[in-house]
Amino acid sequence: MEQWIEKIEHSRDLEELEQIRIELFGKKGYFAQEFQRLKELPDEEKPGVAKELNSAKNRLYELIQRRKDLLLAQEIQRKMAQERLDPSLYDPKEFKGALHPVTYTLDRIIEYFLALNYAIESGPLVEEDFYNFEALNLPKHHPARDMQDTFYFRDGKLLRTHTSPVQIRTMEKQTPPIRMISPGPVFRRDYDLTHTPMFHQVEGLMVDEKGEVDFSNLKYILEDFLKYMFGDVAVRFRPSFFPFTEPSAEVDISCIFCEGRGCRVCSQTGWLEVLGCGMVDPNVFKAVGYENVSGFAFGLGVERFAMLNYRIPDLRILFEGDLRLLEQFR
Repeated sequence: MEQWIEKIEHSRDLEELEQIRIELFGKKGYFAQEFQRLKELPDEEKPGVAKELNSAKNRLYELIQRRKDLLLAQEIQRKMAQERLDPSLYDPKEFKGALHPVTYTLDRIIEYFLALNYAIESGPLVEEDFYNFEALNLPKHHPARDMQDTFYFRDGKLLRTHTSPVQIRTMEKQTPPIRMISPGPVFRRDYDLTHTPMFHQVEGLMVDEKGEVDFSNLKYILEDFLKYMFGDVAVRFRPSFFPFTEPSAEVDISCIFCEGRGCRVCSQTGWLEVLGCGMVDPNVFKAVGYENVSGFAFGLGVERFAMLNYRIPDLRILFEGDLRLLEQFR
């Protein structure tokens, strides 16, 4: 008993104390073995020995707890002494703040479209199924819904999977002409090198009387916008499918890493996909009660643009809060 008390009182740190605790109270520790030996004693001796063991066990446990509290307090004091700051000392370093690359990229995108007199519109993050899917030509059981892994609530509402619902809400409130973008966070059940559960999109929409807006307008604006964001790059439009636009296209730029020659980043194709677009499907206009109008829409991922502009290899880096990333953008 005395030797254990001495070991506890002379333990130098929490790690050593934990080792003593295991030696005493572990499955194969001192008390486990002593209680096991009770079986070998005569019946009349067992109660007295068991009482002594329990008393010793409780005392040693209390001693360990007191020693642990003391060592913890000493550890805290040691750390506080190491990290002590003297506010009277002069520090010649100047720590300047910096915008997060996603914020900076989003600001650049907004600045471009503000210069074209586009309005900035916003909408709720928790959406109705009607605005997120049905009004965008995605009725229930539509196979394209499987393209988006959605966070649903028990009442049928959901976290919006894109910023396109803002289009519908804006068209419900306004009459053409409409020229708008809707930047903001969106949510999908996805997480890997190029996907996160929350990311940012910018949705664009232009609507006017029938014949006033066509694909050539869309093509001109997006080509100019992509050159504004990435410099002197080639731009191409590839036919694609989106339920809310028809015709639809995906837009590529010549690879900014290899200048179109082919590399690992662009999978040797010389092209990088950057956004989707198309002419607004008539069913979308029908859902908001518009007649005799035409329009185009486009959508892009802000993090995708930031990763390309700043050569960031892993999307998750943008959300880890590592100051070393921000320090590069002072």
